[in-house]
Amino acid sequence: MKQLLLITFFAMAGCLVAQNGDDPVLMTIKGNPIHKSEFEYLYNKNNTQNTLDKKSLAEYLVLFENFKMKVLEAESLGMDTTKAFLEELSGYRRQLNSVYLTDTATQNSLVKEAYDRLKEDVDVSHILIRLAPNATPDDTLAAYNKIATIRERIARAPRTITPKCGFFTKLFGKCKPTTIEPENFNEVARKESEDPSAAENSGHLGYITGFMTIYPFESVAYNTPVGQISSPIRTSYGYHIIKVDGRRPSRGKLQVAHIMKFVQKDASDSIKNKMKVVIDSLYREVKNGADFGALARKSSDDKSSAVNGGMLPWFGSGNMVKEFEDAAFQLQKGEISRPVLSPYGWHIIKLIDTKQLEPLAEKRAEIERRIQRDDRANIITLSFINKLKAQYNFKNNVAALAPFYQLAEKYSLKDSAFINATEHIEGTMATFDDQTLTQCDFAFFLNRYPNSQQIDKKALIDEKFQQFTNTALVNYKDEQLEKEYPEFGNLMREYHDGILLFNISNEKVWDKATRDTKGLETFFRTYRSNYTWADPRFKGWVISCKDEATKAKAMELIAKAPKDSLDNYLTAKLNKDTIVAKVEKGLYVKGDNNAVDKFEFKSGNFTPSKVYPVVFTYGKILKNGPESYSDVMGILTSDYQAYLEDQWMKELRRKYPVVIDQKTLKSIKEN
Repeated sequence: MKQLLLITFFAMAGCLVAQNGDDPVLMTIKGNPIHKSEFEYLYNKNNTQNTLDKKSLAEYLVLFENFKMKVLEAESLGMDTTKAFLEELSGYRRQLNSVYLTDTATQNSLVKEAYDRLKEDVDVSHILIRLAPNATPDDTLAAYNKIATIRERIARAPRTITPKCGFFTKLFGKCKPTTIEPENFNEVARKESEDPSAAENSGHLGYITGFMTIYPFESVAYNTPVGQISSPIRTSYGYHIIKVDGRRPSRGKLQVAHIMKFVQKDASDSIKNKMKVVIDSLYREVKNGADFGALARKSSDDKSSAVNGGMLPWFGSGNMVKEFEDAAFQLQKGEISRPVLSPYGWHIIKLIDTKQLEPLAEKRAEIERRIQRDDRANIITLSFINKLKAQYNFKNNVAALAPFYQLAEKYSLKDSAFINATEHIEGTMATFDDQTLTQCDFAFFLNRYPNSQQIDKKALIDEKFQQFTNTALVNYKDEQLEKEYPEFGNLMREYHDGILLFNISNEKVWDKATRDTKGLETFFRTYRSNYTWADPRFKGWVISCKDEATKAKAMELIAKAPKDSLDNYLTAKLNKDTIVAKVEKGLYVKGDNNAVDKFEFKSGNFTPSKVYPVVFTYGKILKNGPESYSDVMGILTSDYQAYLEDQWMKELRRKYPVVIDQKTLKSIKEN
């Protein structure tokens, strides 16, 4: 079970889809059964109506036999057990299994919910009582009671209190009832909220939309009616109560440019007046026809946008301070605002473009990415885990946690004493399907993953137990994918066999043909008559020089240069300080190169470049065929690979006899 908890492992045999009586054996290759479903899957996939090179059933059967023989040979050589192979296959598996290891229905529901919320903005205020995520139960209760009391002060209905009065108090009309009114939300926020911004904004956050706040806060905001105050909610920041002040349809997004003059909040009146004069002057320049972008580059104090002509990124509701945002959304495309004062200073705003919310089909991928980065991802995971528990009849034994609670009070999870004390306990902690998780398994998990932010020891063990069982369930599900989803098994088998096919073909044919120079040379000599040509070739160098002196030097060097590396030799000797010559090596037929045509084939026109006006050739004419195997390396290598493939397949056919069940073969429909 320890491996189950730590890694998702799988045997290569597990990559085969579970077989049954409805899936007969089509063939055996050296006793290894190949089922009808495997052949049909690849035949149908690779031989569709759209395939350019369609194969008959008989033709494809031969290709399939060859393919499976190569895979079996690779396995016999242990290629399926190498670290590189296992890592590559594991990488493919991680790409494929993510679709199966999530709750797609819950994800789709959250995508739609998020999209619907992006259609609407909600104006909210809140009061926060801070509480750490790992707070103790006592601290949690104290924070909850505090926020609940604050809510009662704000949300309570007005009530009248009639005092108990004596006879004479009543007689003289001094016994009057007292009405207790609810307190103002924003005034209480300013005094009681532990959000640092509340001192200035009285708890008013303004308009928000989807993904602007943490998910629990967002959900309560969208589910609270206008004018109402939510019940206390817990987030990673602490406890909140939320008041919804208004709603409106989304205003979409804007792209604007601005010119800004910075004014500090505590600036003196004289400085504020001075900046007002400056911004008014800039506004007049813009209205008189000055280029907005040029003026922003020259005069704006927002240097990050000034370099782009004042251009800001696209933004929507809640992304900018209210004063700036409201002014921008009132503009028409191309319109320029009057100077606008925000907490940061003065702005002149020009509306460049607008866009509304894209259709869900276009927005889905972005929403899915954002969901994976916030608390919604935990909802998907929890839903998936709950479905696994139902599918596999998960049962846990809470009583088995007792010794861990006791030990956690005495030792750190990282303490060797904790590890030693839990080493030999073997009670059952949970069961699902045919799996059993023991106390020893849990102790091993705690030893590997001891870190947590929890302070309370019981909460720490509970958190780790949940992680432990969740990990076991997900890993077990991963191991069952081939059995539960045939299409996944087919893809994994395809990747498995495909990697092995590539690796062994590379070793036996492709790479061998390029490395085996002796074999290439022998093959060339044996089949030299296959490599003649009707038209002569020039084999040699085209040398372009800066002047006649360089040419003379080049010709002098050629006499003593090694012919197998003449181009490198000339380049190194001639181009020491500056490039005075270019050297090109090749095998040219008439029409390939104008210089070769003129100097070797005595035809055509050639005009040298102005930089290298002196050109000459050095080499020989090959009239009937190549001088050596290197002259036809491309086609020779291809032919040699075909030869190696043929020889290899003859060897494999001898080693891996194939027996085909003709009755099963006849049941396969030809495409």
